[in-house]
Amino acid sequence: MSIKRKVFKTEHFQKQEKKYSEHCCVPLCSASAKFNGILSFHGFPTHSDLRRQWLVNIRRDHFTITSHTRVCSRHFASDQLIEPTTLDGRRRLIKGAVPTLFEWNGFKVEPPRRSHSLTRDHDYCSVPEPSALDISASAAEDLSKDVETLRKEIQELRVQREFGLQRFAGSDTDIRFYTRFPSYDHLMAFWFLIEPCIYEMIRVSRAKSAANRNEEVLTPARTSTRQLLQPIDEFFLFLVFLSVGLKERDLAHRFNIHQSTVSRIIATWTNFLATALGSQCIWLTREEVQAYLPEEFKDFSDTQMILDCTELRCQTPSSPLLQSEMYSSYKSHCTMKALVGIAPHGPELFKQSGIAEKLTEDMAVMVDKGFLIIDCCKCKVYCPPFLSKQKQMPAYQVKETQAIARLRVHVERVIRRIKQNKLFDSIITMSHVYNINQLFAVACMLSNYQNTALVKKWVK
Repeated sequence: MSIKRKVFKTEHFQKQEKKYSEHCCVPLCSASAKFNGILSFHGFPTHSDLRRQWLVNIRRDHFTITSHTRVCSRHFASDQLIEPTTLDGRRRLIKGAVPTLFEWNGFKVEPPRRSHSLTRDHDYCSVPEPSALDISASAAEDLSKDVETLRKEIQELRVQREFGLQRFAGSDTDIRFYTRFPSYDHLMAFWFLIEPCIYEMIRVSRAKSAANRNEEVLTPARTSTRQLLQPIDEFFLFLVFLSVGLKERDLAHRFNIHQSTVSRIIATWTNFLATALGSQCIWLTREEVQAYLPEEFKDFSDTQMILDCTELRCQTPSSPLLQSEMYSSYKSHCTMKALVGIAPHGPELFKQSGIAEKLTEDMAVMVDKGFLIIDCCKCKVYCPPFLSKQKQMPAYQVKETQAIARLRVHVERVIRRIKQNKLFDSIITMSHVYNINQLFAVACMLSNYQNTALVKKWVK
């Protein structure tokens, strides 16, 4: 006896028997109608704008749609689905439905963004609350202050990192150490004197290239020429080299430039300052000297200048002839004899200096023992007397020697000021022999701008 089984229609919840299997075309979705009877699969709408919106949402812009292309119901919100009323009914979409639930958004609908577009019901007369305006203005002001503070801190850190004049502008002690000028203001006053002339400066590299082509350099380089340092920092580099005596390699590391660039800057500024300062007339007439002659010189009222010389230790040259000419028995080393605004050692150098031509019969010069220049000039010479063959000096000669020594000591103080430039403390290398004359002349002329009077009570 056969028993008939009662079969219920549950095709909505079980495997559907179809000739083809429907698959969801959304990326990262593996839903298939072959093994899933719970989900429903929906074709693309015929309206072009709505179809384009579907493609954008499922992230398949250049996708080819066919009659079998489907999107499963898990990608639609529940309020966009119309559930079937019978067991054999089909789930449908509401008009204008768009898929919004996907794997990449966690199957959640993002909240709508606030729109800044104007709407019809916008109140154009509405204004924000005063308290909100005050808070916004205060916050903006605080942010501006913070930005300005951070900008200043960055600038200070940048200045501290760089080795330049601006780094030491606030310390007169450092300015005195690196430049021999007493203060930053004093240094800047001198800079303003020479600044108009620096644009006519002819650099050493350009002069050498012109000399190789047998050309004459008449105009300075174009202002568009690239410079690694500003002119004032180049001047500061030269002063550091002269005052502190740092080596070129050390200066290259400090200023973050190549050593050859340091050498060219030093040579350029040596020539420039020697020309600019040397063009100033520093020789005073007899009337000008008499007008400012101190009372201490009342017994030597016709003194026009005080002469003295100094020696700079230098590297021993390889030539035996130069060694014999440059060797100093006083220093027991090879030295260079320097003219310190007065006269070099010996009558022959005194003739070559050109000072003898400027001295007239109504003038007098004051010298130390050993300056045998009486026959070289037509003026009077004040010189301490020699003991000669005498056993003891007469009283009047002792007093004369003391009087001359008391006044002549000032030239030694000037020499000490000049030799405070540490470049002259060490042994001068042969690489600087070609411009040592200009370097020492610049140091002498700069001492007229860097220092105050030797005796303060003489200053009027």
